[in-house]
Amino acid sequence: MKKRLISSYDEVNDTFVGKIDGKNGYCADFGISNGIYLGIDIFNFPTFVLVSHASEVLNISKQCLESDDVKIDIDCDENCLLFDMFVENSKICSVKCPNSFGIPNLKCLMDSNL
Repeated sequence: MKKRLISSYDEVNDTFVGKIDGKNGYCADFGISNGIYLGIDIFNFPTFVLVSHASEVLNISKQCLESDDVKIDIDCDENCLLFDMFVENSKICSVKCPNSFGIPNLKCLMDSNL
């Protein structure tokens, strides 16, 4: 499934937030990696991503994080969650972790260019 991503970066607090357009609120959020949090709705579908200390966690400059061209790819099955983040078509982050969050099998592309 493809969803429109609305992303913002707060340079002062070094925080990146990406949320699915039209989604408000969340049921729970989970730390999927050091500083990367995934919010889910009541149906256990991803609704937002928050990265604290983003430039450090993602090892990318603050100027790059201000880009409007952001994609987040989430591929999940009952065992594993794969999270990839791209800025201007360059992969800046890849996380693989156990799916202990109850997220159903899904492939979701959150794209700021939809």
